[in-house]
Amino acid sequence: LSPVCLGSLRRAAITIDELGNDVVVPGLLSCGEAACASVHGANRLGANSLLDLVVFGRAAAHTIKDDLKPGKPHPRLKQSDGLKTIEHLDQKRYATGNRKAADIRLDLQKNMQSNVAVFRVEETMQEGADMCDVLFKDYRDNFGGIKDKTLVWNSDLIEALELENLLISATGTARSALDRKESRGAHARDDIPDRKDEEWMMHSLAFHDGQMETPIMKYRPVINSTLDENEVASLPPFKRVY
Repeated sequence: LSPVCLGSLRRAAITIDELGNDVVVPGLLSCGEAACASVHGANRLGANSLLDLVVFGRAAAHTIKDDLKPGKPHPRLKQSDGLKTIEHLDQKRYATGNRKAADIRLDLQKNMQSNVAVFRVEETMQEGADMCDVLFKDYRDNFGGIKDKTLVWNSDLIEALELENLLISATGTARSALDRKESRGAHARDDIPDRKDEEWMMHSLAFHDGQMETPIMKYRPVINSTLDENEVASLPPFKRVY
């Protein structure tokens, strides 16, 4: 899975290529609390959902209107398209391991609350990141908690897939926090209390293929300029004080 910065100017998702250049993910749009930016700037916590939908939902609609013209044909599909998804669903439906989704999810919840919570230090974050890797391996190799094998309203299957998403998100979150040797916003380290713009003014990106235990970490520079400096001047970063 490639990380994406959801919600650019046209509300399109952005990732990076092998050279670190921005690449738009076609067809993937976002606004509101699912996006990484809002009417209030970088979206660290909750957004003003209604205002975001009005402003950026409209921008997303204009993007769809510009990209998809009436009568535009769908791209031709290969016979193998979608096969990996079906195989993935069957793998979860017929897994024969001895670990249930609820048990792994509880272990993940305890790990994140204990080791990658509000108060952070190197030692506990290392434990948390390592435990995330262990739990993902446990899910990958030992999961087998689906009794319902059907494909209609299968809440067991949905729970298993949701857990997989949680594990991938947790491994990326924990590893990103561990690698970032500074405090910034909600990432507040007791052992490194200061922000370090010279070293860490960048976005953390975690790449995960759905099988690896430890994600691959990469970084994307922060864009510090506005689209039109004459209309809206950019503000230099400054320390948040109360």
